Amino acid sequence: MIVTTAGRTENRMFKTAELIALELGCPYIKREKKSIQHLWEEYESDVLVIGKNRYEWHKRNSQEPLFFHPNTASFRVKRWLNGEHDPFITVTNLKSGMSLLDCTLGLASDSIMASLVVGEYGNVVGIEGNRIFAYIVEKGLKNWSTDNHYLTEAMNRIKVTKGNYHFILPLLPENSFDVIYFDPMFESRIVESNGIAALRDVAVYDDLTIETIEHAKRVAKNRVVLKDHWQSDRFEKFGFQVQKRKTAKFHFGFILT
Repeated sequence: MIVTTAGRTENRMFKTAELIALELGCPYIKREKKSIQHLWEEYESDVLVIGKNRYEWHKRNSQEPLFFHPNTASFRVKRWLNGEHDPFITVTNLKSGMSLLDCTLGLASDSIMASLVVGEYGNVVGIEGNRIFAYIVEKGLKNWSTDNHYLTEAMNRIKVTKGNYHFILPLLPENSFDVIYFDPMFESRIVESNGIAALRDVAVYDDLTIETIEHAKRVAKNRVVLKDHWQSDRFEKFGFQVQKRKTAKFHFGFILT
């Protein structure tokens, strides 16, 4: 991957792009008005574009760039603040001051909701397996511009960990989080989901294992939660109690610990 700046940008962004390239261990290339297509062809590499308001990851020959945005969290936060029901919060049973480990962070929509609910005395940590995407999400959570200070504070509180949950969970102490959460990006979900199609090429497709679920049960004080397709056999396979939703394509399941 190479790192460059947006086509039109401020002088300070050149230095920012250079520092990001150094941090990621990637070459920094001056844009010089070249198109993304031109950069793809010239360097035969993905392109990370550093702009004033967001970082865009242009995978080679992809239709759309990948960048951080709150996705569904923006309107979910508003609904919650208006007293409406959120199925994720219901199944996790999160309260102020509690902790959640999101093993499949993605665009952090559920982690943002968790952070909103647990508040400043709570703790939300998200694991992302793709290191470049983890970097983009981590920076996006800190820098996304919004007039909703509840959303801003919730995003700022989330801690991002780069790695694979299969390897991280066994290293964690017993009862170190109240809730462990899995929302794995399997193929059936990606095809049917709106607004996150660009994640297809960077998602980690590791399947859940009995060993991983056992470690999750050891680490979780209260419960392990899974979101999956309504036809998935993983709920039964791993012993999750399912909360079915009539019109939803995905259900939640939980294991009390």
